[in-house]
Amino acid sequence: MTDVQHPTPELMKEGDVVDLLIRQHALIRDMFDEVRGAAPGERREPFRRLVRMLAVHETAEEEILHPFTRLRVDGGAGVVADRLREEREAKEMLSRLDEMGPEHPGFMDELDRLRLAVLAHARAEERYEFVKLRAETTAAERRAMAFGVRAAEAMAPTRPHPGVESMTKNLLFGPPAAVMDRAKDLIRRALRK
Repeated sequence: MTDVQHPTPELMKEGDVVDLLIRQHALIRDMFDEVRGAAPGERREPFRRLVRMLAVHETAEEEILHPFTRLRVDGGAGVVADRLREEREAKEMLSRLDEMGPEHPGFMDELDRLRLAVLAHARAEERYEFVKLRAETTAAERRAMAFGVRAAEAMAPTRPHPGVESMTKNLLFGPPAAVMDRAKDLIRRALRK
């Protein structure tokens, strides 16, 4: 039951951005399984945690990792362009699912489509971006990026915002979106009590 607001001690200690993001990919896979395994009336909270994790994870990659890859990795611009396209598609799917809600009859089919897209995206990042980053950066650079990713996640929106996949757009629109998302989160929590 890991929440992005309260990351596990292992994720907080992770000093290499590649290791940190690979661990988050594993956590996301587990979170999909948790939503899938929940009884129909019990899916809302695990789904809410999954939405939040995906939103902050992708924002941090878009703000910290992808710009670095674009500038420093041989062929990085093409690698990042492909990842951003995948991220936008996943955000659009996640937005539809979030609007639909876990009670909707088509929710599980849409969740399965999203899961396949997100896992394919994670594999592509690990294979095409992370391998190159590890080969073409120093341990100190990867530690600095890990710190940057954790800082970006702390301030990231908690819901998907398709069309905001660049560092510039995240920096311009992210903070106001994060404030609005976090206010909605508080309202939802208060209404459930």
